Amino acid sequence: MSLRRRLLVVLLLAALVTTLTATGATWYWARHEIDQILDYQLRQQALSLEDKAYLLGSVAVVDPDPEQQVVTQLWDQRGVLRYQSHPGIVLSLSTHRGYSTARENNADWRVYAMQLGPWIVQLAQPLSIRRNIATNAALHMLYPTLALLPLLALLIWWAVGRVLAPISALATAISRRDPAVLEPLAHSGLPQEVGLMAEALNDLIARQREVLARQQEFMADAAHELRTPLMAISLQAQLLERAATEESREEVLGELRQGIARSTTLLERLMAVARLDASDSLTALSSLDLAPILARAQQEVAALAAARRIDLAVRVADHVAIQGDARSLTGLCVNLLENALRYTPEGGRVLASVTARTPGVCLNVMDNGPGIPLAERTRVFERFYRIPGTTHPGSGLGLGIVRRVAELHGAVVEIDDAPGGGTSVRVSFPPALGPG
Repeated sequence: MSLRRRLLVVLLLAALVTTLTATGATWYWARHEIDQILDYQLRQQALSLEDKAYLLGSVAVVDPDPEQQVVTQLWDQRGVLRYQSHPGIVLSLSTHRGYSTARENNADWRVYAMQLGPWIVQLAQPLSIRRNIATNAALHMLYPTLALLPLLALLIWWAVGRVLAPISALATAISRRDPAVLEPLAHSGLPQEVGLMAEALNDLIARQREVLARQQEFMADAAHELRTPLMAISLQAQLLERAATEESREEVLGELRQGIARSTTLLERLMAVARLDASDSLTALSSLDLAPILARAQQEVAALAAARRIDLAVRVADHVAIQGDARSLTGLCVNLLENALRYTPEGGRVLASVTARTPGVCLNVMDNGPGIPLAERTRVFERFYRIPGTTHPGSGLGLGIVRRVAELHGAVVEIDDAPGGGTSVRVSFPPALGPG
């Protein structure tokens, strides 16, 4: 059901229920008021006989007027009925004076009795007459309301259409928009609620524009970076075909394997970057202990550490947990360790440590390599950027991945000098929200 139809149904039902409730309340209060008025009339009719008491002893019994709805009775002191206006209706004498309600002749009566000299005058009126009068009064007030219901429905239909017109216009503008156009939606003059929705859509469009811009930049950079290793692999394949001796063939084949390995590593990191760029946040976060994550990362880079004869040490405090995603955090640790191992001279040392701080957790990777100049410590986080003069093989994506993972975890990455020379990369995480 559309929002327009829902509003119409709800408002029309509300109008109908309100009308019926108002009519019921009107009937109730009309009956109450009419009862009081008719009680007053009964008493006034009885009092009107007060100055005519001398005539009561010689009243003549006549046929009642068909329109006369009040029964008048005259009783003497001994309780003998001396006169009644409607001979066919016999009512008992009320046991007390004033107003009362009695059940006589299979009908309810409203009775008023008073002492008038030596006589007791009793007047009675059927309660059904009072109910009929109240019902007729309520119905006469209901008829104009019911007659106005179609007009009310028309006004509600028109008002709902006017109120929902901005939403319809906004929906039309969105449906007609070219998917390639990522400009903000115009939301001036819209109602507050619709304006908030338009602002939220504009915020989404802005974030989508940023994501697309990053993707386009990433695709351009990736195409540029992949061109060189692919051309190298192609060239090595041609050299392999032309190799005249087994020794030259083995040499070229070794270089080809290394080129394929570098290309595979580059593709894996490009895929990691694309996956991280595809989301603004990580939804499946849980409380994680950093010790097994860092241990798994240490195993993945153990071959590189052994090949370069680098002492790789890991120190983790007990029960250090953060709120995070295990897969992306493993990638962060692997990139930090690989980066340190590649730029540390052979026979050097790399230390990865995790300590608890107030508040939060700190992951620190230190090496005794050449260090990073102060002027380059911001640019090294840019994708595909490498410090001029760097001879070690690499893609320039490692620290960019580290910073992106840190951003998604609400962490901060800082680069500093390590004690005794080298580089210290510190990642400060907020504390975990609960137990893992």
